[in-house]
Amino acid sequence: MSMAGRLVDRFLGLPEDDAAATDVGIARDLRIPMPDGVVLVADLYRPRGAGPLPAVLIRTPYGKRQGLVRLLAGVLARRGFQVVIQNVRGIHGSGGEFHAFHDEREDGLATLTWVRVQPWCDGRVATAGASYLGYTQWAIAPYADPPLEAMGLGITASEFVSSFYPGGALALHNTLVWSSLMGTRDDRKRPLHNRRVRHAMRHLPVGEADMAAIGRAESFLREVTGNAENEAFWRETDHSAGVAATTSPASMVTGWWDLFLRGQLRDFAALHAAGRQVRITIGPWGHDAKALRAVLADQVSWLNAHLHGDAAELRRAPVRLYLQKADRWLDFQQWPPPETTPTPLYLGHGLTWDEPSAPLDPAAFTYDPYDPTPSVGGPLLSPGRGGQRDNGRIEARGDVAVLTCARLDRDLDLIGPVSATFHVRTDTGHADLFVRLCDVGPDGTSRNVTDGMLRIGTSPHGTAPGETVRAEIEMHPTGYRFRRGHRLRVMLAGGAFPRFARNHGRGEPAGRAVASRRVRIEVLRGAGHPSALHLPVWAP
Repeated sequence: MSMAGRLVDRFLGLPEDDAAATDVGIARDLRIPMPDGVVLVADLYRPRGAGPLPAVLIRTPYGKRQGLVRLLAGVLARRGFQVVIQNVRGIHGSGGEFHAFHDEREDGLATLTWVRVQPWCDGRVATAGASYLGYTQWAIAPYADPPLEAMGLGITASEFVSSFYPGGALALHNTLVWSSLMGTRDDRKRPLHNRRVRHAMRHLPVGEADMAAIGRAESFLREVTGNAENEAFWRETDHSAGVAATTSPASMVTGWWDLFLRGQLRDFAALHAAGRQVRITIGPWGHDAKALRAVLADQVSWLNAHLHGDAAELRRAPVRLYLQKADRWLDFQQWPPPETTPTPLYLGHGLTWDEPSAPLDPAAFTYDPYDPTPSVGGPLLSPGRGGQRDNGRIEARGDVAVLTCARLDRDLDLIGPVSATFHVRTDTGHADLFVRLCDVGPDGTSRNVTDGMLRIGTSPHGTAPGETVRAEIEMHPTGYRFRRGHRLRVMLAGGAFPRFARNHGRGEPAGRAVASRRVRIEVLRGAGHPSALHLPVWAP
C-alpha cells in the first residue's frame, strides 16, 4: 500500500492491509439509462487488472467528486472492491431535474439492475454512504430482488419526513440550511452565505425564506413549507414500512446529537425484532465530521466482512453506545437496554420523583411570535452550533418556565427513549410546547441533554381556548450520566426559534403565516393533572 493510503487508514482507525492494491483505476462518467430515458452519470473505481468483483453502490446528490465520497471509494477499491458513485437525477451531469427524495426508488432500482449485469461485476452489490446517501440505500433495499449483499447506513433513516416536522412543527433551521446548500450547489461559494441563511430564518412567510437566503426559489424548501399538512405528498418517500422485511445485513452509525437519531433507532429496532443481522453504533457526535469519520471506518469493516468473508467484525454486540459524561462505551444485545426502567419525573414545586398529592398552580408563560423564544444547541446541521450548550440566557427570559430538582446524591444514568406527558391549555387553541431537559452543574451552568416539540391544535380550528389537552411529546433519545451533585432541570417554552418555525397562534399553514398573536400557555401539574417526563433510568 502507498504511504498516502497508509495515512488515510491510520486517520480512519483501520488496520493496515499490506496486501491492499496500490493501483486503482477510475472510469469517469459512465452513462446509466433510466426507464424514462433520462441518463445518470457515475464513476467506477476498481483495482486495475482485476476480474469481476462485487460492487459497492453509492448514490449522491452532492456530486461524485466530493472529497468524502472519493475517500471512501479509494479505501474500498484498495481493499479489492469496486465502487460505483452515481450522481442522482439532476446533479452535475445526470439528466432530469433534482426532486429531493422523490425519484430515488425508481432510479436506484434501475441503477442496481444495470450494475449487476456489467461484465466487471460478479452480480453481488452492496451499498454505502451517510445522510442522504443513506436514504438512497433505503429507497432500494426493501424492494431489491435479489437483496443487497450488505448496507452501510450512516447518520440516516428510512424516512426523513419526521425530521422535517418533528412533533408537527416545521424544522426551520435544518430545512433552510440544507435547501440553501442544494439551491447553490452549482454556484461558486458566495461571501457571507451562512450569515445570510441565518438572517433569512426570520423572514416571513417562511415559505419564501429562500429568496432572502439565496436570492431564488428553491424547490425543497417550497415543498417542505407548502406540504406540512399534506401527508399524501410525502407517502412515496417513506420507506419505513419495508424495513422489517429487508433481509440485507445492515450496519448503522449515528450520534446522540444527530437529527436522524430517532428514525435510525426505529429502523434498527424493526430489523432487530425481525431477526435480521444488524448492528448500531451511537457515538457522542452530531451530523458532523466526527460522525463521518466513524461512518467511514464502520462501513469499510462491514463490507469487508460481508463481501470478503472477514468474520471478525461480526462478533460484536448488536448495540454499542457511548455514555456521555461517563466516558464509557457500552455493549448491549438490544435497544433500549433491558436494564432500563422508564421512570417518571414529575412537575411539582420544582421537579420531584414522587407524584404530587395536592393540586398546584400551573406552570404558565406567554409566547410572543414577534419576539420568539430562542434556541441554542440540539441536533442541528450547522457545524459548531448544535450539541450541548449553555442554556442560562434562555432560562432567564420571562417567556419560559423553569423547574429544577434537588441535587443528586449519586450518579444517574439515562439510556433510551425519553418522552413527556403534560396537561396543557392555551388561550387561543393554537400553540407549540417545547420541553428541554438540562444538566445543571455545581457552578449553576445549565446544559441541554434532550428535548422535544409538539404542535398543539394542528387542525385549522385548533383546540377550544381554555380546553385541557393531554400532550404526548416524543423527545430525543439519550445516553447520559448526570453526576452526583448535579441537578436535573426542565425548561418549558412556546417555541425554540429558529430551530423550529415560530407558531403564529392563528392556525394558518406554516409556509404562508405572517400575522401573529400572543398566546398564554399553562402546563397543569399536581393532583388531578400530573405532568411528567418519562426517563430511561439504567441500573445494571
